[in-house]
Amino acid sequence: MTDPVHSTKSRVAAISIFASAGMAVAKFVVGVAIGSLALISEALHSSVDVVATIITWMVVRFSDLPADEEHHYGHGKLESVSALGIIALLYVLAGGILVESFSRLREGTPPPALSAIPFVVLIIDIAVNLWRARALHRAAHETKSQALAADALHFASDVLGSIAVIAGLTLSGLGYAWGDAVAAATVAIVIAMLGLRMARSTVETLVDRAPEGAAEKATAAIRAVPGVVAVERLRVRMVGSTHFIDATVQVPRTFPIDRVDEIKRKAQAAVVAAFEDADLTFTAVPVARDNESVRERIMVIARNSGLAVHHVTVHDLGDKLTVSIDLEVDGEMTLIAAHDIAHELERNIRDEFGEDVEVDTHIEPLEPELPQGTDASPDRVEAIRTALSQFAAPGAIHDIHNVRVRDTDAGEIVNFHCRAAPSMSVIKVHESVDEIERALRRAFPTVKRVISHAEPPNA
Repeated sequence: MTDPVHSTKSRVAAISIFASAGMAVAKFVVGVAIGSLALISEALHSSVDVVATIITWMVVRFSDLPADEEHHYGHGKLESVSALGIIALLYVLAGGILVESFSRLREGTPPPALSAIPFVVLIIDIAVNLWRARALHRAAHETKSQALAADALHFASDVLGSIAVIAGLTLSGLGYAWGDAVAAATVAIVIAMLGLRMARSTVETLVDRAPEGAAEKATAAIRAVPGVVAVERLRVRMVGSTHFIDATVQVPRTFPIDRVDEIKRKAQAAVVAAFEDADLTFTAVPVARDNESVRERIMVIARNSGLAVHHVTVHDLGDKLTVSIDLEVDGEMTLIAAHDIAHELERNIRDEFGEDVEVDTHIEPLEPELPQGTDASPDRVEAIRTALSQFAAPGAIHDIHNVRVRDTDAGEIVNFHCRAAPSMSVIKVHESVDEIERALRRAFPTVKRVISHAEPPNA
């Protein structure tokens, strides 16, 4: 399917070719017929516009092509190069017109023969150029095309040039022989001034100057994304109509990888919403936040070492911290190897919190990822369900249901659901369920693990 932006650029550029060519021929023929340097200069200016528009039409057909193996940032810079070439042509033309104008002023030439025809041609030219300049400017703004912007500038200069020619012809008609040459010089000056403005913008793009206010706008958009701590570094450059943004962003080191990836996606959406056409390179830098808890810092230390830990308990004794950790390692590992891993973890914790921190590590075998197991017989499930209901009867836990029992190589695994009063605290529920689990393991020594799920009555 054809890209609508590409179609808009091509259509506007193509229409401008025919309009430029027609008006250039009309002005040149009339200028030669009446001997007006100003009108001939304006016709030559329009002829350059024809060449410029053809170049623009060709360039926009390639500038919107997607990135490939040789052009990783796309082909948008072609528009900047073509705009610079068109501006160079205008300066050559302006220089030639100025030289001829001063030559006529110095040597003196007869004034042009006047009639209504050149004025009619120039008024039509002004109307056509105003329409073209407006259409091109609107298309350039919508598509952020420098090539179309350069073309719009040419047609705007044509309007000013045509006004200058009308003034020059009027002065000549009033008896001021120098009017035509001065009007031609004015056309050249207008071309040079407008070209200078466009040249500045084009060169800034080619040398990767950041667009005005773009860095602040992109930084604000990224900072607004939840989870972003700060924007450490940000760079912006334009390639065609696309803002390429390189951002180094600080994120909490406690966040898992998938959470960081979500922040990246939201940051990309934020800059696209801010700039419409943006490509973000997001580099995440994990940093410690001021509000990190001791437990979170210990979990980061373990994760950075690739260790599985749980039941991290921290106590502040006033003059020192005490830390207890359950560390899971391969069950087939030798004790000396497991002890070395635990010792290294303890050393890393002391490096973080100080040598006086007290660390105790409980080593236990890592649970297999996919243990083999089968469902127990219905009689066994019923026996365990009955026992659970009996153990729960005296306490706050009730309605034992959804009991499942699985046989594994390591022993039986029991899962069950139960209910408790909605107002009970989590600590109280946990303690009550723990009592039931311990009683079940005493009654059924083959039960290795009990997993319970407590819920309020209406769940």
